[in-house]
Order: sequence, then structure tokens, then C-alpha cells
Amino acid sequence: MNFRNICKSVVTVFVVALMFTVTSFTTPTRALEPAQKAEIEALIRSYILENPEILLEAQDALDKKRKLAAALKVQTTIKEQRDLIFSSKNQFEIGNPDADVTIVEFYDYNCPFCKRAMADMDRLLKEDKNLKFVLKELPILSEGSVTAHRISTAVGRLYPEKYDQFHRALLGANGQKNGKRALQLADKMGLDIRKVLDASKEESVNDAFREVNTLATDLGMNGTPSYVIGNEVLFGALGYNVLKAKVDNLRKCGDTVSC
Repeated sequence: MNFRNICKSVVTVFVVALMFTVTSFTTPTRALEPAQKAEIEALIRSYILENPEILLEAQDALDKKRKLAAALKVQTTIKEQRDLIFSSKNQFEIGNPDADVTIVEFYDYNCPFCKRAMADMDRLLKEDKNLKFVLKELPILSEGSVTAHRISTAVGRLYPEKYDQFHRALLGANGQKNGKRALQLADKMGLDIRKVLDASKEESVNDAFREVNTLATDLGMNGTPSYVIGNEVLFGALGYNVLKAKVDNLRKCGDTVSC
């Protein structure tokens, strides 16, 4: 909502409140006369012009209310959808299957920030043998992303032992990624590309994408990469130090924010 709409909303609230006050002293069914309404609106206009800071206060209050509502929705989603977030049949994992800490990453193969963030993942996994990354395929940037992720999903389902290698190779490649490039990579790795292509067309792949998209929306994500660690959602390629601090805090005190 822009500033002009905020102003209109504040004026509307004042009008309704004053109209209610006036009509409460009249008969229940009596409406304000046009002249009375004009007088009230003029009074409100005069008050706002003399006290314009009230509009900024209203904007600030609205922002705080929205942020609180969004935070509550995120926490509710993490609580109610924990199994889908951390243990879905539609996700793929890299790292220790029995890890005590899990980082869930939502990514798109054509996201340059996801490509950069892969180095953070690799460093964390190399240094921490009790860590696991759960990868959520979220193709949102282009139709090429969708077709690339279709092939990736098929590879993960048919050749789970090859997914780690495939994921790193495709995400780390230069240029735009699409289904053709992903299929060429699968062929180069010696996989049965006919089986991969057939599997990529299954309706269950669409179901997987819908599941991840719904989770991302409910978690307030509007871009990639985004992460879930513990009960916290993080946005953007925040870097190795931030992710490591979250993991350390979670181990030390059960909370990623502070100990």
C-alpha cells in the first residue's frame, strides 16, 4: 500500500468513526445529511493538514502489523508443515543423512545467487560432517528453469546416488540452464536419458513443484536462495559466516537467533 492509499484509509477511518459518533446521538435509522457529511469531511481534512505526522504514524503501525502477521504465519507454517519442510518425499539431500542439524535450501538453477551460495554449502559440508542440506527445487525464474528442474527431479528419483554430482554440475555451469542442457549433462554422466526424460514428464513432478511453491509462499519467500534453519527463515545468499553462526547457535542453545 502506497502513501496515498494510506492517507485515504486514514481519512476513511476518521469519517466512519465520526459518522458513528454523530449518528449514535440520533435515531438508529437516520443517515447523515449531505451538509453534515461535508462538514465532517472538512473537519477531518483540517485536522490532518494540521497534524500530518498522523499519516506517518499510521503507515508505521500498518507496517508493524503486517510484519507481525507475516512472522506469525511463518512460525505456524514451520510448526504445522515441519514434515514437508524437512522430510518430504519430493526433496533431495546432500550431506550426512543422520545429521543433527539440517539446512533447507530453496533454489533455482538459473539463480546466480544460488550458484554463488553453493560454495558456502560445500565449505560447510566439508568442515561439518554432522550437517545435512535438504534441497527444494523452486523453478521460478523462467520456463528454462522449469524444464531444467524437471530433468533434475527425474535424475534425483531414478539415480539418487548421482544427484549430488548432477546438482553441482548443473548449478555450477555457466549460462542459462534448461531441460536440454540438463539432459545433455545426464547423458554425459552415463544415465539413461530416455528413462530420465520419461520420468520428467510425470504428473508427480508437477505435484512436487506445487508442494515446494506452496511452502515457499507460506514461508514468505519471494526469491532464491532462501533457507529454513531450525525455526527461522533466511532470505538471500547470506554467506558462509551467517549460515555457520546459525548452525552453531542451533546446536548450542536450540535457537538460531541467539543463545
